[in-house]
Amino acid sequence: MQNVTLNVKGMSCGHCVKAVEGSVGELAGVEQVSVNLEEATVAVSFDEAQVSIEQIKETIDDQGYDVQ
Repeated sequence: MQNVTLNVKGMSCGHCVKAVEGSVGELAGVEQVSVNLEEATVAVSFDEAQVSIEQIKETIDDQGYDVQ
């Protein structure tokens, strides 16, 4: 299991949290997703054998947010 914290710009409300946590949480291999609006971060625990960090970043980007 790998843990990563991504800096994500553009998140500002509860809808943003639900969009990111919902879409990333649906990826196979993702165990936990936690958005922190104040710090503009997304913490993800995932199995790198099932999903890559690039897939996670792409999923967040697809929701309209900018992954740093």
